[in-house]
Amino acid sequence: MNPLDAPVLEHALLPVRPGRAEAFEVAFALARPLISAMPGFRGLSLRRCGERPDTYLLLVGWQTLEDHTEGFRGSPEYDRWRELLHGFYEPFPVVEHFGAVGAGEAGAVEAGEACA
Repeated sequence: MNPLDAPVLEHALLPVRPGRAEAFEVAFALARPLISAMPGFRGLSLRRCGERPDTYLLLVGWQTLEDHTEGFRGSPEYDRWRELLHGFYEPFPVVEHFGAVGAGEAGAVEAGEACA
């Protein structure tokens, strides 16, 4: 599933501690099924930066903002996600949410509603 097609797109630049990229990728492979099984999940893409190999771009598609902020983050699966991944980040990433722009587009959001 392409996360770019989702009504809400979560964006995070993940700064992984130097020398930990390989271990991060292994941990992410373990964490991926946790998020992909959540209600409202619409797809995920993890990309490694060509210019800064310790930085990753995470895009996650959600049906609603609440599917991420309340559903996933309030779940036992998120506790395990945090255990697997949060120790790799320095500094901790900023996570933002984006919605489609344009009248009549599926997933269009009001200003201030999608970025959190």
